Amino acid sequence: MHGTPGAGPTPPLPLPTDQLRFAMPPRHDSVDDERRHRKERLAGALRLFGRLGFEDGVSGHITARDPEFSDCFWVNPFGMPFKHVTVSDLVMANQDGQVVQGRYHVNQAAFTVHAQVHAARPDVVAVAHCHSVHGRALSALGDLLDPMTQESCAFYEDHALYDAYSGVAVDAEEGRRIAAALGSHKALVLRNHGLLTVGDSVDAAAWWFLSMERSCQVQLTARAAGRPVLIDHKAASATREQLGTDLVAWINYQPLWQDVSRSEPDLLG
Repeated sequence: MHGTPGAGPTPPLPLPTDQLRFAMPPRHDSVDDERRHRKERLAGALRLFGRLGFEDGVSGHITARDPEFSDCFWVNPFGMPFKHVTVSDLVMANQDGQVVQGRYHVNQAAFTVHAQVHAARPDVVAVAHCHSVHGRALSALGDLLDPMTQESCAFYEDHALYDAYSGVAVDAEEGRRIAAALGSHKALVLRNHGLLTVGDSVDAAAWWFLSMERSCQVQLTARAAGRPVLIDHKAASATREQLGTDLVAWINYQPLWQDVSRSEPDLLG
């Protein structure tokens, strides 16, 4: 380590990359393990949403498809504060919104939308929708996100506007129209209503909602301050290809999961 006299110390050698930790989405040996994992992540995401003020009365849901019964979905209990939800509180409902496991009701209006999105998108594991402040503000303008920051570029040409409002969605037909507006995208602005995001994991859907809400806040703030300079199509598209995948969303979400699971371990109960 000391090197030759007068030459200074020999710098340490780089460690082999296979000796460094880097979290990737886990693989599960059984359906029960995967179900438990999804429920833990769902409870954690709900608590994070509660911390961040996304809850508004009894509005807002995150759903996670059951790994065994693909037309059944785990969801937060009706009327329970997000910040209090535990794994054992979660409810499983079928595609008609009927509770098949659990002790609580579900919000039928919200579940109708989620069920139709899940039905239209078999690739989607989780759907997040809450009445967050900045998402509602952007939706009131009937606008999409502009490519004005690196983070908003993740949604460039990969989110859509549901350009209608007819009151609280309580029927399957309204849910189907919303699912059709979402199409193959990762996110949807529901005009005069709020945001909806999807992902191939709870982590990804939750991260897209968090990132979209922040991007709405940045866009509204920048427009209020002046005339934003937008990122051009080529650069925005390239940035989306780099940052806009569900794997990148999953990776970005892990510090939040570590925080909530370590600081609030009772959520796993």
